[in-house]
This record gives sequence, C-alpha cells and structure tokens, in this order.
Amino acid sequence: MNELVRFGWLDFIPVPRRRVIRLVCCFLMALLCILGSPVLAKVPGINSASELAINNVDAASLLQQGKVLYDAGRFAEAVRILQQAVQEYQKQGDTVNHAVTLSNLSLGYQQLGAWSEAKQAITESLNLLKGEKNSQNIQIYAKSLDILGRLQLAMGQPEVALTTWQQAAEIYQRSQNYNGVVKTLINQAQAWRSQGFYYRSQEILKEVNQQLQSQPDSIAKAVAWRSLGDTLLVAGDLKESRMALEQSLIIAQRLQSSAEIGESLFSLGNNARIQQQKSQAQAYYQQAVKASPSPLIKVQAQLNHFSLLIADQKLAEAQTLLPLIQSQLEQLPPSRPTIYAHINFAQSLKKLPSYSLQPARLLATAIQQARDLDDKKAEAYGLGSLGGLYESTQQWPEAQNLTQKALVLAQTSNALDIVYPLDWQLGRLLWAQKNLDGAIAAYDGAVETLQFLRRDLAAINQDVQFNFRDSVEPVYRQSVELLLQSQTIKPQDKTLDKARQRIEALQLAELDNFFREACLLGQSVSLDKVVDQENPHTAILYPIILPEQIQVIVKIPHKPLRHYSTKISQAEVEKTLTQLQKHLVNPASIIAIKKESQQVYNWLIKPIESELPASQVNTLVFVLDGLLRNLPMASLYDGKQYLVEKYAIALSVGLQLLDPKPLLRQQIRALTAGLSQPPAEFSDLTFLAAVKSEVNLITQAGVLTTSLLDEQFTRKALEQKVNTIPFNVVHLATHGQFSSKAEKTFILAADGPINVKQFDSLFSSRDKIKPEAIELLFLSACQTAAGDNRAALGLAGAAVRAGARSTLASLWHIDDEFTALFVGAFYQDLKGSTVTKAEALRHAQLKLLQHPNYNSPSFWSAYVLIGNWL
Repeated sequence: MNELVRFGWLDFIPVPRRRVIRLVCCFLMALLCILGSPVLAKVPGINSASELAINNVDAASLLQQGKVLYDAGRFAEAVRILQQAVQEYQKQGDTVNHAVTLSNLSLGYQQLGAWSEAKQAITESLNLLKGEKNSQNIQIYAKSLDILGRLQLAMGQPEVALTTWQQAAEIYQRSQNYNGVVKTLINQAQAWRSQGFYYRSQEILKEVNQQLQSQPDSIAKAVAWRSLGDTLLVAGDLKESRMALEQSLIIAQRLQSSAEIGESLFSLGNNARIQQQKSQAQAYYQQAVKASPSPLIKVQAQLNHFSLLIADQKLAEAQTLLPLIQSQLEQLPPSRPTIYAHINFAQSLKKLPSYSLQPARLLATAIQQARDLDDKKAEAYGLGSLGGLYESTQQWPEAQNLTQKALVLAQTSNALDIVYPLDWQLGRLLWAQKNLDGAIAAYDGAVETLQFLRRDLAAINQDVQFNFRDSVEPVYRQSVELLLQSQTIKPQDKTLDKARQRIEALQLAELDNFFREACLLGQSVSLDKVVDQENPHTAILYPIILPEQIQVIVKIPHKPLRHYSTKISQAEVEKTLTQLQKHLVNPASIIAIKKESQQVYNWLIKPIESELPASQVNTLVFVLDGLLRNLPMASLYDGKQYLVEKYAIALSVGLQLLDPKPLLRQQIRALTAGLSQPPAEFSDLTFLAAVKSEVNLITQAGVLTTSLLDEQFTRKALEQKVNTIPFNVVHLATHGQFSSKAEKTFILAADGPINVKQFDSLFSSRDKIKPEAIELLFLSACQTAAGDNRAALGLAGAAVRAGARSTLASLWHIDDEFTALFVGAFYQDLKGSTVTKAEALRHAQLKLLQHPNYNSPSFWSAYVLIGNWL
C-alpha cells in the first residue's frame, strides 16, 4: 500500500486531504496493477467476511473494503460496497472521490459481465473528472481511461480501446508517470493484436522492454516485467517471455519481496509448462510454493504441479500432493479464484479412478461458494463442470439439466469463454440421447462462439488447463461427424456445405493455434462459383479422419456436393499413414510405397475414380486433415498408375483463406537466395553443393533473377531486396524445417534462422511499397521435423504467413542435384507456356518420374503446392 510514496504523488497533495487521497490513490493503483498484471498471476487471499463489518463506516472505509473484496475475487460483494461508497461521496459532494469510486465500480461490473452497468459507471466517472484538471486529478482521469479501455476491449471494440489507451498514455507521458506509460503500452499491444496487427503489437512490446530497462528497481517494475512476460507468453513468444519473467524474478529477489518472488516463479512455471519443459515447470511450482506468502498462489502452483504429474502418469507422486492441496483449499476464503481452484482440482481428480466421489464434493463446494458470493460466472463454471462429471457416468438427463442451467448463467454473464464449452457439452449430451437436431444446434452455437473468440483462445482460462487439442479441435471434428451422420437420415446439400465449411474453419483454428494468434481472416466462398464457373476442370476434396471412419466430401464440376466414407478406426488409419510416410523417404521401398499408397487411394479417390474423367477433371485440390498433410497426394497409387500421372495436384488450407486467381501472364522476375553451408550451430545439416547450379537453371529457363548467395544471404540483405526490387517469385534454396510449433519452423540464412513468425514482417513491408502480389514462394530444401506427426502444419503456416498466393516446398530433404533438375524443369514449363502452377509441378514430376535414377516417389513426390493452383 505504501509503495505509492515512491512515485512522488503525495508530495503535491495538500496536508488536510492527504489521508483520503492516500486511500484513493492506493485503491486505484491496486486495481490498475490488476489491469496490467500478468495474465497468469494470481490475486492473494484476504481475511474472512466476518472481519469486514461495514456498520458506521465512512465513504473512504467503504472504498477500502471494496478494494479488499475485489482483490480477493469477491466481485459481487465488492460491487455492493462500492455502490454504497458512490452514494456517500455523492452526498458529500466530493467530485473526485465520487469519480474514483465509479471507476472502480465499473471494474467490478466488468468482472461480473455486466457491460451496460460498467459502461454507465465509467462514463459518469469520466464526466465528473472532465472539470477537475489539476495535476493529481489528471492522473486519476488517465487511470479511468485505462479502465474504460479494458471495458471496450472486453466488449469487442479493440479499435476504440486502442484510442482510449493512447489518450491515457499521452497523459502519463506528460506527467512523467512511466509506470503508467508501461501499463498502457502493454494494453495497446493487446488491442493491436486483437485487430490482427501482430507486427505492430510486437514493436510496442519492444518499446515496453526499453522503458523498463531505464527504470530503477521497484515493486511496480517487477510487476511490469511480469506483465510483459505473461503477455509475450500468450503471444507465443516463449523465449522473450521467459527473459522478461526472469527479469521480474531478479528484481523481486533484489527487493526481497517474497510475494513478487512467488508470483514470478509461478509465471515461470507456466512458461516452462507451455514449452513442455515439465521438470523445469515442476521445479518452478515447488519454488513458488516455498517462496510465496499467498495461500492462493501456493494452492494454484500445487494444482498445476499436480496436473502435470497426472499427465505424465506419475500417480504415486501426485498422490503425495493430495493432503497438502486439500488442507490448503479448505483454508482459503470464498472467492472466484478459490472457486476456480476447486474446479481445477476436481478436473484433475477425475483422471484418478480411485477418487471418483471427491470431484463431486469439490464441485458442490464450488457451486455453493459461487452462490454465496452471487458470482454467476463462477456458478456457471461449477455447474457445467458438475454436468461434465454426470456426463462421464452417462447420467444424461441430470447432466443435461445442469448444463442448461450453467448455459443460462454464462450467457447472462457475457462469459463467452464458458459458453462455448457448455454448448459443446450440451451437444454431446443431446447426441448421446439421439436428439440429432438439438445436438446440431448446440454444436452450431459452440462453433459460432469459438469464431467470435478466435483472437482470445490462446489466453482463455490458462489456470483451468486450456488445451487446443482437447478443448477446441474436437468441437469442429465432432460437429462434422454429427452433420455427416444426419445426412444418412435426411440428406441435404446445405448440411454438406456446412460440414465442408466447418472443415475449413478447423484449418483456420489450427493455424490460429499454431501462431497463438488469429492472424488469418477467412471469408465465406461459394463452392459452386469457384468450381462450376471459374474452375470447371477442378475437383476439390475434403477428407477428414474421424474416430471410426474416414469421411470425404467432394465437389465435382457441375454436380452437387457428395460424401462417402470408409469404416476404419483412426488408429488403423494413422498406422498406415505413418508407415507410408516412413517408406516414402526411402528410394528402395517402392513395393511398400505402392501397397500403402494404394490403400490411401482406395479411401480417398476410388469411390469417384470413374466420375472424374467423365466430368473432364484434370486438377485435384485437397484440403487435407491430420496426418494426411504429411503425405504427397501425387504418390497415391491405383494399382497401375500414380495419381500424378492422371491429374495435376495441389493442396489448400481452405478456400476461405486463398481465393484462387489465375497466374498473371507477365515476365517472371525471381528474387533468389541460396545457402550452401549451414551456419556453425546447424552443423548436423548437409552441405548443399548444387545451390548455385539450381539458381543458374532458373536463369536459363528465362526467368529474370536477382540473387543472394551464401554469405550475401542474410536476413537484413533479403529484407532490403524485398523492399527495393521488382519480383513476383521468391525462391529460397536453403535448409529449413517445418514443425507443429511456430518457434521451431524456420529457414536458414547465413546469419542464422528466419522464423516463420518473421515471414509476414519480412514480406508485408513490401506490400505497402509495391502492391503487386508474390505469386509464388519456392522453398526448395526444407523438411518436416523428425518425430513430429503434425509437422506439416508448419508448412501451411509458412505458406499463409508469407502472404504469397502459392507456396511450393519439399516435405523432406532430397538429393540437391535432383532438386536442381526439378527446379529447372518447373520454371521452364511455368515460363514457356500457359499452364497453371499445378500443371507445371506435374510436368516436372513426370519428367523426373521417367528418369532412371529418380523414378522413385522418394524423389519426385517430395514437392507439394499449397494455395492458389492456377
């Protein structure tokens, strides 16, 4: 509380009002530390409610009690106390404190999801403060703007929130309140991210870093570093996040603040957990328990440690934590964080068969505490979790009743992060009871809410074990399965199109999760228009792997959508796909490749193989799912021929993202860059002897080239060329890796790796100077990460992040002399005729298929085209 004196505010306050202003300033600073506090940091507990008697107290005491209740997560009680304080200050005619209390009342309403009440309170506050323009009051005005910005962002108005926070930052800057500047900059970064301006967001966070470096050590600085670290964690900048959190810990240790040490250790544990550094995460959680004086931090660190042990099947070790967690939970006073801790514990205990009864008791306690606190959002979460427990025991009616009650509460609280899992749960329950129409409606609601939440998914409920693979992906998959199941009862074209669009939405969601940001804006497209009118010789296939079958939705020109399925377990499918992927990289495995690829052909193509030539189809476009992405469709075998011998082939991450447009027939100008010798830290990668030959063959094909070779090829040099020379093709002949994790997806330059997240800043700056599109990005020596079943997601990420209309890349590393021949053949065909990119790829593959040294699919099928196939 006394830390405000360090900022020098009280030096300018007249003595008679010093006590009241100290309370007001302390309250505002405490609440604003919550605003700017780490995403994963927790609020310490407080004394019991019996110690908070409010009889015969003045307005300042009411304000202080409201602060204590808010800090403790008892938001409904805080609102009631603050409403009394508002009335008292209004009676006294104390304009400034009346405004301060209204601002904090708005914060309380925001926590309860009461947007209209929150807006009314903060608007009244700002109106009162407009007439109070002395140096102290202008600071309070800025803090109220901070609170308004938070409300605007929560209501889905990031552009307005950004303007509000910029206004607050100007006030802080003029008054040299650098801690205020840091908080508003972090908020602005979040607003930019919400609008999709990720590069701008990162630049602001760099500015925050610089601001913090120049400040002397203080508790506020430790909190700001932690806030920056947690913001970077949500953004997926895990390395930078850890560095910021370590700075926070160092400062807290120098100041000997056990509370801040505990908070920083807890955040470092969360960082390590997301990076799958499980032993480090456990060590940080254990240190947080020892260091923190906060009972709540101790419990939450133990809960995260507990869930990690269960995930690793270290059940005996996990059981040793049970008595500690149970005893400490019982000692926590009722609050929203306490309720969430009970639910977190119950969710982990569900995974231990021997504790089947205890989760129900924990959830009952959580629900009762929420009702006692009049916290509708927390009650919704508890009821929904209890409904999930009944679902696991197949008590369908009871589970449905609890879920529907929870859904009503969540909707009235504007708690969309709870609404979508409840809609999903209700859909599963109705499906289990054979109510397909009701189930479809519930799943539609869940998907609609997920679409709205896209930019916030990475940050949702990290303290309640959010995981994309468990919490988002199944919503889309099950929804598609349900829609296709309903087709067997009453077939409808609209239902099939909805299923097709949902598969594309899943692709978008996977890429959002890959980048940990909603960087892609999809648009609804008419499939009939794309195929029947604009591409009458193209068929589009949407295979999806479901638990007990493979389903394929297909659009053939001038025919309605249709679907077909093969009954086979997901485990069997994935076993076949994994074996085929392994054999494809071995040129000697042609027999095994043909056998396994024919199996995949039978699943995906055989049911329509006679219809394709009858409809004069010459190009197949696949929107692939799961492990299918790791395989080149060109290598599928029908028993006599490979698929590439009959069709040009391309991949798409969805028509919502990449609207196909014909290649502009103009002079092809290529910016080429190649690296023969990898940097020293990548000594395990091979020397690429044929890089210069590859670039020469591009030139010999008649393509105008500008080249950066070997030591000339640095990130800075590439960026400089991107921004200064005309080109419509980028060709990079260098090692690269595709991974299911963005931070491990990169290409190599002479000065080190260029990460996939840097692709948009590298190429988007050109868009402002030279608006012509990049028609093709060619990555000629890349490979998917070994042992990563979802590594091809990195290829899709690279394709869309670069902003090129098409991306051509290799799924695995192949002989670079072959690569040079392939590259020359591709550009020769693309340059010299009117073929599409997909056809140029096919012709190059067929040429090498006929070569006696390179006729194995291990060579010619490695390259895949993603995006615009025209």
